[in-house]
Amino acid sequence: MRDSYTPSDPEFLDWKAGKPRPVPASPGWYDLVREHTARGVRFRRVRVVSEPVSDFIRFEHESTAGLNIAAGEDVRWLPRRHASDLLLPANDLWLFDDTLIRFHIFSGDGEIVEDVLCDDPAVIARCMTAFEAVWERAVPHADYRLP
Repeated sequence: MRDSYTPSDPEFLDWKAGKPRPVPASPGWYDLVREHTARGVRFRRVRVVSEPVSDFIRFEHESTAGLNIAAGEDVRWLPRRHASDLLLPANDLWLFDDTLIRFHIFSGDGEIVEDVLCDDPAVIARCMTAFEAVWERAVPHADYRLP
């Protein structure tokens, strides 16, 4: 939901400097996705973005096919202007098995502040409804072109 994350990330800074993207410093996420998708778990990710996109979104977009999708994630993109009528959570989140949410709290400059877990069924239901509305409207990665 943000246009920039962790601006001090060394991989992002190297990318901005024109250096080739190395194998991720933390491949554990992609290994986890591969392991679970192999047993049938779905990993869906939607990135809600402003257009024209920021450098960080260009960085993410460039690596999505080779990292996220190659690991088994299904990634879609939704231009923010197409989300104005949707009711979305104020923070990024991960929803696990319809029973737990991990909200990611970021500072104004995009640095991680903390993660907050929530198992309130009412909050989970609202977030699930919001996600499904965004998912339905979002563009699959293979079809999304950066403006």
